[in-house]
Amino acid sequence: MNFIQLITKLFGNKAQKDMRAIMPYVEKIKAAYTEIDALSNDELRARSQALMDKIQARVADKKQKIKDLKASIESLEIEQREKVYNEIDRLEKEIKTDYETILDEMLPEAFAIVKSTAHRFAENETVVVTATEQDKNLAADPRFDFVEIDGDKAIYHNHWTAGGNEITWDMVHYDVQLIGGVVLHQGKIAEMATGEGKTLVSTLPVFLNALTHEGVHVVTVNDYLAKRDSEWNGPIYMFHGLTVDCIDKYKPNSDERRRAYNCDITFGTNNEFGFDYLRDNMATSPLDLVQRGHNFAIVDEVDSVLIDDARTPLIISGPVPKGEDQMFDEYKHRVEQLVRTQTTLTTKLLSEAKAKMGSADEKEREAGELALFRSFKGMPKNKALIKYLSEPGIKVRLQKTEEFYMQENEKNMHIATDELYFVIDEKNKTIELTDKGIDALTGTTEDPQFFVLPDVGSEIAEVENNAALSAEEKQQRKDDIMTNYSIKSERVHTVNQLLKAYTLFEKDVDYIIDNNEVKIVDEQTGRIMEGRRWSDGLHQAVEAKENVKVEGATQTFATITLQNYFRMYNKLAGMTGTAETEAGEFWNIYKLDVVVIPTNKPIARIDMNDRIYRTKREKYNAVIDEIVALVGAGRPVLVGTTSVEISELLSRMLNLRKIPHNVLNAKLHQREAEIVAQAGRPGVVTIATNMAGRGTDIKLTPEVKAAGGLAIIGTERHESRRVDRQLRGRAGRQGDPGSSVFYVSLEDDLMRMFGSERIAAVMDRMGFQEGEMIEHSMISSSIERAQKKVEENNFGIRKRLIEYDDVMNQQRNVIYAKRRHALMGERIGVDITNMIYDTAEAIVADAREAGDYEGLTFEVMQTFAMEVPFDEQTFRSSKPAALSEQLAEAALDMFKRRMDKLMSVANPVIQKVYEEKGQMYENILIPITDGKKVYNIAVNLKKAAESDSREVVREFEKRMLLYVIDDEWKEHLRQLDDLKQSVQNASYEQKDPLLIYKLESFGIFRRMLDALNRRAIAILLRGQIPTANPEEVRQAQEQRRQDYSRYRTQKDSVARAAQQSGQAAAAGRDTREVQRPEPIHVEKKPRPNDPCPCGSGKKYKQCHGRLENGAL
Repeated sequence: MNFIQLITKLFGNKAQKDMRAIMPYVEKIKAAYTEIDALSNDELRARSQALMDKIQARVADKKQKIKDLKASIESLEIEQREKVYNEIDRLEKEIKTDYETILDEMLPEAFAIVKSTAHRFAENETVVVTATEQDKNLAADPRFDFVEIDGDKAIYHNHWTAGGNEITWDMVHYDVQLIGGVVLHQGKIAEMATGEGKTLVSTLPVFLNALTHEGVHVVTVNDYLAKRDSEWNGPIYMFHGLTVDCIDKYKPNSDERRRAYNCDITFGTNNEFGFDYLRDNMATSPLDLVQRGHNFAIVDEVDSVLIDDARTPLIISGPVPKGEDQMFDEYKHRVEQLVRTQTTLTTKLLSEAKAKMGSADEKEREAGELALFRSFKGMPKNKALIKYLSEPGIKVRLQKTEEFYMQENEKNMHIATDELYFVIDEKNKTIELTDKGIDALTGTTEDPQFFVLPDVGSEIAEVENNAALSAEEKQQRKDDIMTNYSIKSERVHTVNQLLKAYTLFEKDVDYIIDNNEVKIVDEQTGRIMEGRRWSDGLHQAVEAKENVKVEGATQTFATITLQNYFRMYNKLAGMTGTAETEAGEFWNIYKLDVVVIPTNKPIARIDMNDRIYRTKREKYNAVIDEIVALVGAGRPVLVGTTSVEISELLSRMLNLRKIPHNVLNAKLHQREAEIVAQAGRPGVVTIATNMAGRGTDIKLTPEVKAAGGLAIIGTERHESRRVDRQLRGRAGRQGDPGSSVFYVSLEDDLMRMFGSERIAAVMDRMGFQEGEMIEHSMISSSIERAQKKVEENNFGIRKRLIEYDDVMNQQRNVIYAKRRHALMGERIGVDITNMIYDTAEAIVADAREAGDYEGLTFEVMQTFAMEVPFDEQTFRSSKPAALSEQLAEAALDMFKRRMDKLMSVANPVIQKVYEEKGQMYENILIPITDGKKVYNIAVNLKKAAESDSREVVREFEKRMLLYVIDDEWKEHLRQLDDLKQSVQNASYEQKDPLLIYKLESFGIFRRMLDALNRRAIAILLRGQIPTANPEEVRQAQEQRRQDYSRYRTQKDSVARAAQQSGQAAAAGRDTREVQRPEPIHVEKKPRPNDPCPCGSGKKYKQCHGRLENGAL
């Protein structure tokens, strides 16, 4: 017994410790349930209302204090407001802490209420209660079919429509589901096996946290699940007076979507939550806002959303000038020719290697090994090469050759690679052109350096040291150097992406062509990822390769990764069937602990050791033989593949054996529901591209259970252990029998790149013949170690991506906070004051550094529209801090005077218009100019008149700040897009792109903030009304919602080098039973003269029909 085993035996493992901490909660819930379940239906609902009242009573004093502080702000001087805002922030944080404390206290009672409600709905066709106003509203709403009013009673039915299907509530919480509920409430991840009822588990923490009315978000991976789950669980919540809706049912930026966010419980997809956040931060009016605070989110399939999909940026973009001008079509023919030339060369090298490696002459053998290594570095995916490497001893000799050339920091690697045109690193998905390749690409072009990046630093230094050049000539030369670098860097980047497209990305494996569009295939689920595009021009390169339309370049207007979106929540939790293997990453990134929940019944599935063959051909023949045997035994078989190509190959092989089967992959995903419904029947064979990622319950018939249950056959080990566990998890649901086994060959990608050295050596020593396999627990463990290597490598890649995105996230938080203040008009005075002080400090610092008082005078006049408040002697003798303070105070006084004057000019006009046309106009336009441009500011006439035109100043400040912030931020994002692309070329110069990106982006952001401050202050300090004639006042148009149709929303897949962890598996995962689709039920809407369903006795048009039409 080793030390770790001894410690585990003495103190228990993590799972045991977790259960010891949670079981006291479970015992309290069960004790509370005994009392709760004895209550009448009305008493049960009264208990939930009492909990809500108790929560609000706990925080009522602090909420009132916040309200009083906000009411007092307008009467304070701007300099005094910041302290008040800080006090408000402190109180709001305390309220959140108070909520968590009281919810922990209420947990046993609240969970018992939910369990008792589920029990009543499962045991009774109807649950009758005294009708409340909300019950009447639900009955009158045509969306809901589960409640009706009879006199003063509300009758809740236990069957309703969910996801287009009629369902009957028949679920009651087991103890293990209570455990899962506690884990989720604590802000952790609950790992629960397939069939353990994650949908039901979520009802417990969702109900408890919704009692605060601060909002709970339930996040799913596709819109079908979001809509279905909101309809499935909704009645349980609504029975207790909570409000429930789903954002995916409504258009973005609509009143309906805002109402959905204002509900106590809001369902939606991860993408839509993220896009709504971005749209809110592009809003030009509070009317456009839909989201409220990010309180608590429960993420279903959390491993997909927070690991696989988390680094995938959500982007709202628009067209850019000359966005169609790209080089992919221009250079693709050169790249095609280069790839053909390299293919011919590597094929010749492979033939040479085969001839020489069997020679008796040692030098001849070494030459053959070098030729083999060159062939491998040039085209590692060559099928003939892969087959040759599976022969005894060949892979070992290749690895020894590789070790020789990699030693001493790859000192001699150039000897091996100089003969090639480009070198492929398959593990890291990178390609590097050699000098020979550059010469071949350059061809007959006039410039021999056509595809070579210039040494900018040396060239600029040479210009600087050239005394014969004037300052203007030096600047012109520098500009020419930078322009040349920019053009060549884009050219090199384009060629590099085209090379990747031609050599590393395969049609029907990595993508398919559908309706003349390149669509990415999710490497885990096998689904088409609609709307997803590879980034950094890779998608355009694949489009050029496949001769479909190359989409034009776009400019980013707003972007965020799901990782940074979900880190905004006050509390975050998740549930999935497989998270334990990624527990370290969950903790490092999100500080989320993974708790493995025990199964309700012991798992009866038999997991066999991997079966390893030399070649893919031998492996697939063995798979077919196994399928035939299992079908003969009356067992259903689920075959998991890793690509569309392999699915179709196995399908052809089964057709030759005349074995009926179903195929489910990216090309045939429309038949998913039908295929899954049959997958648990005797003798049914289902081939699914990564069924693991699809995650669905397969129900077995009694005959199948008697025959041994569902048989899982994996045709290849995935590079992520989590995906393999998902595939195994399709069998063994709720104690069902079953089995799982993986078939592996030394030619598989994982084995070729990471795991086959020792196994190949063992098979060589033991003399395995063609068709023979090796099967042992030690071999399976060796494969898992190879998977761990890949996972560690992928985590490193993802971590690096996080560092890139964190740079953007810090900047985004600063800008979005300023923007929200400007949009809502809150804290705007404090922001303007800080902008004045920051600008004054920057102007003084620049002038003191240059010793230029005259320049200072010019800058102060240009920005603050005033004279410098100190003389030149003071400027040179005083400290910069004192000077900037004096300048800022003078500028602030000037700003106040300007705004007072603006009010004094506007107020007589406002008052006269209000007296004469107050009944006609709701909003009016006030023209304000800064001397260069006239801005028409829409102002509410009544508010302006009642505030003595302070509202005019407030709206002017809001509009100008929004205008400047958006303009500067959009340009900043464009510069960051360019920077991201240009820094990648730093790797060619042996520099760290991330370090350069951090330094450069910080400098760009600092300059952007300075420009933003100066522009905004210059406009505000020059603002004046050009006319004071009431007759010229025009009515403002009614505020309309912003039109987002001209913007493009997309989920930009990170380049393949960053996807090797099996990212983006979220696109449509469902771990619950898939039901057979039925016709969608049209909501039955009462006619205008029908009695209102709410039981009021009035006609529908005079009751809830008026509400629907907006009459009330």
